[in-house]
Amino acid sequence: MPTRRKSKRDLGASVLVGVGLDGDGETRITRGRDFVLAGGSKATHERMTEHAIRFNEELDRRGIALQEVRSAEELREIVVRAWR
Repeated sequence: MPTRRKSKRDLGASVLVGVGLDGDGETRITRGRDFVLAGGSKATHERMTEHAIRFNEELDRRGIALQEVRSAEELREIVVRAWR
């Protein structure tokens, strides 16, 4: 029987969550494909956003969705490459 690629619905939900702890009184929340970021100073929130975008770009380069990451080692490789 042929195998089929799993849809997002089959894979369940996965999301990268970032929380900035150095707030400056402003409320900042950013949502993107596969990530949610909350809090932080302006500079921290911008840095988290940049890293989340680079993380998604690395997933795109590999041709996979976050839900398709197969192991902690693969996730670590993606994070290291995205943070360069």
